[in-house]
Amino acid sequence: MGKSFDLSLVLDFIPELLRYLHITLIVLGGSIVLGLVGGVLLAVPRLYRIPVLSQLATLYVSFMRGTPILIKLFLVYYGLPELLKPIGVDLSRTDPLVFVIVTYALSDAASFAEIFRGAVRSVDKGQTEAAYAAGLTTFQSFRRIVVPQALIVAFPNMANTLIGSLKDTSLAFSIGVMDMVGRGQTLISATSHALEVYISLSVVYYVIVLVLEKGFALAERRLQRHERKKEVRGPAVRAERLKRIAG
Repeated sequence: MGKSFDLSLVLDFIPELLRYLHITLIVLGGSIVLGLVGGVLLAVPRLYRIPVLSQLATLYVSFMRGTPILIKLFLVYYGLPELLKPIGVDLSRTDPLVFVIVTYALSDAASFAEIFRGAVRSVDKGQTEAAYAAGLTTFQSFRRIVVPQALIVAFPNMANTLIGSLKDTSLAFSIGVMDMVGRGQTLISATSHALEVYISLSVVYYVIVLVLEKGFALAERRLQRHERKKEVRGPAVRAERLKRIAG
C-alpha cells in the first residue's frame, strides 16, 4: 500500500525528474532523425513503384504500424543480439539506450513513409508536367516544385508523429533505460508515493508537449507564409483585372 497522498511532494519530484529529461530528448531526437531518413528510403520505392522493393516496403510499413511499440522494443532488445551473434557481433554490453533509439527509429520510419507518400501524391501532377515543359529535369522538378508543397502538407502529421513518439519514450524504462519514467520508478520504490510521481510525470510531459505544439504552430505558419500571400493577393489581382476590363 502507498502512503497518504502529499501534494507538496509533486513540487519536489518534478526537479528530480527533469534531471533525466536529456535522456528522453536524446531518444526522441535520435529516433526522429533516423526515422526521417528511413521514411524517405521507404517512401521512394512505393512512389516510383520499384519492383520487389515496393512490396517489401509495403510489408514493412504494414508490420510496423500494426504492432505495439512495446512488443517491437522487446523484439529489438532481445532479438537483435541473437540475430547478429552468428556473424560474430556481440551486443551483450550495448547500452539499452541504443536499442530504444533503434526501435523508435524503425517505428517512426514507417509512419514518416506514409506521411511522405501521401504528401507527395497530393501535389498536382500538372505542375510536374509544366516543370518538364519548362526544361526542368525530374530531380529539379521534384526538389523545386514537389518537395516545397509536399512539406506543407506533411508538416502537421510529422508534428503529430513526433509528439506521439515523445509519449512512447515513456516505455524505455522497461528495458532498463534511466529516463524520466525510469527515475520515477526508483522514486516510487524509495518513497512509496506512486500517485505523486505519476502526477509529476504527467505535468512534465504535458508542458513539453505544449512547448512543442507552440513551436510547430509557429513553424507551420512560417511554411505557409507564401500561401497566405497568394490568398491575400488573389482577390486584389482579380479586382485589378476587372478594373482594367471596365476601363
